[in-house]
Amino acid sequence: MGVVWRAWAFYAPDGPHAGRAPELVALKQLKHQGSLHTQFQTFFLREADALRRLSHPNVVGFHEIFEWIPAAESGAGPSSVGATMTLVLEFVDGNTLEDVISRHVARAQLAGPGSLPGVPFRRAWHYFEQLLGALSATHALDIVHRDVKPSNVLIRNDGIVKLTDYGIARVTAPTPEEAKNAPGTGAYMSPEQVLGQPLDGRSDLYSAAIVLYETLTGKLPFPTTDRTEYDVRRAQVEAPPPPIRRYLPQAPPVLEALFNRGLSKDPAMRFRTANEMAEAFRSALGIPASDMWAAQQKLSEMARSGAASPQKTAQMEAARAAIVKGYRTQIMPQR
Repeated sequence: MGVVWRAWAFYAPDGPHAGRAPELVALKQLKHQGSLHTQFQTFFLREADALRRLSHPNVVGFHEIFEWIPAAESGAGPSSVGATMTLVLEFVDGNTLEDVISRHVARAQLAGPGSLPGVPFRRAWHYFEQLLGALSATHALDIVHRDVKPSNVLIRNDGIVKLTDYGIARVTAPTPEEAKNAPGTGAYMSPEQVLGQPLDGRSDLYSAAIVLYETLTGKLPFPTTDRTEYDVRRAQVEAPPPPIRRYLPQAPPVLEALFNRGLSKDPAMRFRTANEMAEAFRSALGIPASDMWAAQQKLSEMARSGAASPQKTAQMEAARAAIVKGYRTQIMPQR
């Protein structure tokens, strides 16, 4: 619904940000969509609202939203197209998780039988833990992302993950039309999202489980090749996911049980929160507790607690700094 530009933000010498150095940013500009333009404007405003409320090291940063009227091609006067809505966002220098998965799948094909089919587990966990941290804070503000997928997981060159694209996030109750149309990407949608039923954070956690499944195996549990979007969405509701050990025989049996719960068709059988999901994977697989995850939990708890205060602000800044410092220390570049 839009195009993203790499740009520089310059600050007026007599404005509120006087003395601030020019900053590299991303401009996400809405394309004109004819009869659907009003609906996409709503998505843009919703994304701005969600990102404005979220201030998390694993969520892409929000600067501002504005409208501008492009000049006519002749250069004489404004364009007849009208005002263009634009989001100013943090610039993330790196690649998407989708790119990273594709590279590892290509390497596995070259390496031949016996090689890992996707991303090695420790690297995959490094990314997944940060994704769950972003979702924990998102859900603490009663926001449901609704489009968690590898192409919306950005990985900076220093290994820091940034969840992006909150355009179809549920910030408020969905309209009847939205519920009917079930916005999202079929291969990653939860069954209740496909059916247009009420959603909570467990829907995003189902999508996150698919992301981890694909990261480790290089395959989707409900593949899209030679299948219509309708067939893919139907599979989310009716078909059981293939056992992960079919594609990753090196996986321990406990990983199978974790995915069975994460990809349950019934939300009540899934992990209730991102924190619970992370703790289940961590403890079952013997992953040591980390200071970074402790800071993630603290940040989501403070986001949920409501009213701001100088003390709370200082605590949140300390937690953000601990998260970034910790994940950088692990030295997990996006390759």
